[in-house]
Amino acid sequence: MYHIKTFNQIAAAGLKRFEQNEYVINASDQADAWVLRSHNVHDEEIPPHLLAIARAGAGVNNLPLDQLAKQGVVAFHTPGANANAVKELVLASMILSVRPIVKGFNWVNEQTTESQSQLEKAMEQQKRQFLGAELRGKKVGIIGLGAIGASLANDLLQLGVDVIGYDPHLSVDAAWNISKHVTRAKHLSEVLGAVDLLSIHMPLTKETRFSIDRSWFERMKPGMTVLNFARGELVKDDDLVEAFHHHVGLYITDFPRHTLIGHPQVMALPHLGASTRESEVNCAIQAVDTLKLYLETGNIRSSANFPNAELPYTGKRRLAILHQNVPNMVGQITGELASHGLNIDNMINRSRGEMAYTLIDLDNNEHEPLSIHALYDIKGVIRVREF
Repeated sequence: MYHIKTFNQIAAAGLKRFEQNEYVINASDQADAWVLRSHNVHDEEIPPHLLAIARAGAGVNNLPLDQLAKQGVVAFHTPGANANAVKELVLASMILSVRPIVKGFNWVNEQTTESQSQLEKAMEQQKRQFLGAELRGKKVGIIGLGAIGASLANDLLQLGVDVIGYDPHLSVDAAWNISKHVTRAKHLSEVLGAVDLLSIHMPLTKETRFSIDRSWFERMKPGMTVLNFARGELVKDDDLVEAFHHHVGLYITDFPRHTLIGHPQVMALPHLGASTRESEVNCAIQAVDTLKLYLETGNIRSSANFPNAELPYTGKRRLAILHQNVPNMVGQITGELASHGLNIDNMINRSRGEMAYTLIDLDNNEHEPLSIHALYDIKGVIRVREF
């Protein structure tokens, strides 16, 4: 029986996937796993018995990933589950950037004409001020071709947009999802100096924090529209304000910054990217499913601090070992098993940065049983689970 603790409001469709005969929700503070959305775990004391945290969302800024890894807590997130919701908001924002729809809406509501004929006359006189442009024929650059960026690129092509994508870390799986008609840039400069609109979809890391600065803006076409639906901290605000004088005509973001509120060239939304009913359900379902997979089989999928590693679970005795990524770790583990007369039927080892994960299926035999405490004697082993 696993105990689950939830933070924030998690969609019921996700929580229902916890079988009542195997899981208990919010019945004990001694939980085996947490499920959350925006709750800030940086402010939480991580209990030693906690096995995993599943975030119903793609971003992991609210999780202290390094600390969790060192304590043997696997952090899961849901990349792609909210991709369609974010993509649709980006598309809507692009249309708003070329058509003064909001300005026209506000103008109509401000009218105090006394008759329909007067209103129609006023509209005819004033509608030229609401003249816009079309996305068709424009050139759009997309930085980051993950789930959101790839889907956005494909949809823009259907609207007759010329799309240039740049992603130095593009995975093979992601590449399969991108239309062959998307031009792939080999260098960032190929995008910045060529497009009319630029959409940012890169992750926030130590390397990318505030990386969108003067060096980016100076290479942009004058008057460019920049859309940032990734993370606010990617952009250096002071350099952006300076760029408004020439290179950046409009900045649209889902991450309002206090220093930019009220600026006439900024259109900021209150973090609405994933705020759809469908997205909340998708994220909750994916978070619960990946968490259950780990708790019940040891398989890791969509982790933010440990490598993904999966072995088909056949019911054989299984060891799941979280450990540091150091030389001869696998040799020490298998040697300890051999010293107890235990034979390995199947095994997988994966690493990610300083951390690694080893899954071992043992032959069912009657040799001397192994106490998992023996594996903790190996320096660098963080957590061992047995199935």
